Amino acid sequence: MNFRINDQHWLDKVKRVPSPFCDRRQDETDISLLVIHNISLPPGQFGGPYIEQLFTGQLDPDGHPYFREIHQLRVSAHCLIRRDGEVIQFVPFNARAWHAGVSEFAGREKCNDFSIGIELEGTDTLPYTPEQYDALRRLTRILLARYPQLSRARITGHEFIAPGRKTDPGLAFDWRCYKSGLSD
Repeated sequence: MNFRINDQHWLDKVKRVPSPFCDRRQDETDISLLVIHNISLPPGQFGGPYIEQLFTGQLDPDGHPYFREIHQLRVSAHCLIRRDGEVIQFVPFNARAWHAGVSEFAGREKCNDFSIGIELEGTDTLPYTPEQYDALRRLTRILLARYPQLSRARITGHEFIAPGRKTDPGLAFDWRCYKSGLSD
């Protein structure tokens, strides 16, 4: 499927699960960084509704012992890419998703203010799937085309904007594989 971003900054023809954990950007035209993350809930397990529940404030603390630690977090990302390549969008791209936390890129703090956050269903140590790389490359190409301040040089991992605090997308993420596919 080819992605298209509509006038409301949502992807057409993908599942939408609107998150309350977002707000307006101070400058909606200041979209100049793409941040790659990973997430799995419970940790190391894939599938299920838990990521969507976390990003919408509906995670049951009794659903898994780990959920007791995180169920009250107010976090979101713009999109999630599942293991099979399915893309789910939670926040329109012109809004500020709450994905980066305390962060800095190129001397500028508060990366949520100027970034788009993409979560990959995965862990730091397990390989990502070919379907995820394909979906991520297709999504990245459409984002680069739509938001002119984004560039290949302004794509990074959460671990690089929050060093010592975050480790994702981790050593399992193949940056060369991902970025080589962007030159198409």
